[in-house]
Amino acid sequence: MKLIVGLGNPGTKYKNNRHNLGFILVDKLARELNCNWKLEDRFKSEMVKYKMKDGEFIFLCKPTTFMNNSGEAISLVKSYFKIEDDDVIVVHDDLDLSFLQKKKQKGASSAGHNGVQSVIDCLGTDEFWRLRVGIGRPLNQDVNSADWVLKDFTDDELLKIKELNILPILVG
Repeated sequence: MKLIVGLGNPGTKYKNNRHNLGFILVDKLARELNCNWKLEDRFKSEMVKYKMKDGEFIFLCKPTTFMNNSGEAISLVKSYFKIEDDDVIVVHDDLDLSFLQKKKQKGASSAGHNGVQSVIDCLGTDEFWRLRVGIGRPLNQDVNSADWVLKDFTDDELLKIKELNILPILVG
């Protein structure tokens, strides 16, 4: 059983923000698997349950908490379904990677990402998988990082995200 979590902020105001890349990618994954999201208040999340061809279940999760409290929801889901740390994959944006560059790693620090730090704090470990997907840094050095991550992707960037295939990276 795997838990794949996209990090982001709930609500239409944030829908296409760079900081919501985790949500955007797990939404895309749910569409590819032909699944619909279901609000699960007890897990503070929207969730999808999908059975793979090999019989293994995958849970997709989008915390309904805001980014900086994502760990609360992940901890609830992980505990209830008795999911091992090694079977948790957190998908999130990363300023330090170029646009759509991907890096899967386990046991890393949050590197200043508040959503990831919340997950580390609530799970009590950093021994879970992370799929870091780059949003790059602003070309204009006068734009600070906090403002950059809350800016919407351009239409061209959204088209490129739509073409990105992350399923093999997540379950391969």
